[in-house]
Amino acid sequence: MFHLAESLYNSWTSKEEYSILLLGVDNAGKTTLLEEVKSLYIPNYKKLPKSRILPTMGQNIATVKVDGVYLKIWDVGSQSSLRVLWNEYYNKAHAIILVVDSCDNDRLQRCIMGMKEINANNQAEGLPILMLANKQDLKSPDKMELANLKQLFNPVAENLNAQDSRVLPVSAVTGEGVKEAIGWIQARVTRNKLNRKPNYRKHRRKR
Repeated sequence: MFHLAESLYNSWTSKEEYSILLLGVDNAGKTTLLEEVKSLYIPNYKKLPKSRILPTMGQNIATVKVDGVYLKIWDVGSQSSLRVLWNEYYNKAHAIILVVDSCDNDRLQRCIMGMKEINANNQAEGLPILMLANKQDLKSPDKMELANLKQLFNPVAENLNAQDSRVLPVSAVTGEGVKEAIGWIQARVTRNKLNRKPNYRKHRRKR
């Protein structure tokens, strides 16, 4: 009887957790974006100064609570030697965020190659996928229009049979659009939970 009661208690107190894969080529601003997300959703979190934010070697992980569910965000290194590791995360992910530098046209081909690698893995099929056009705060003549980014992105989302997809403008430095982006992801992973079941976090009983 005790074990039944404990099992019921755990099911009532467990909280949904979704894994979000954060991808992009180097210098797109992924780690800066993750710092901004932590500052928005983790009470009293102090962001790292920009001078201390370095390229991700391996992975950075942050878990934030958004509207009653937890998002575990995996910032995975984008160097060529590390991109092979992306495949290991797809079957555990509930959504993909692809960060691009909207002011660096020279790296678009690398971004396209990265998206093709996502396409090549059927474990990513059916996931919500969000492209974030970062660095919108910069006044650059090379800044790419959202319409042009959508032309690159939409075929990828189609080929992945994405449950939902979108392109949103953000600035990881100023925080512009970041909350809207995380809200979009949270809504889509919970909507898609019949296709990709969440993990559950057990909360300890207060004594």
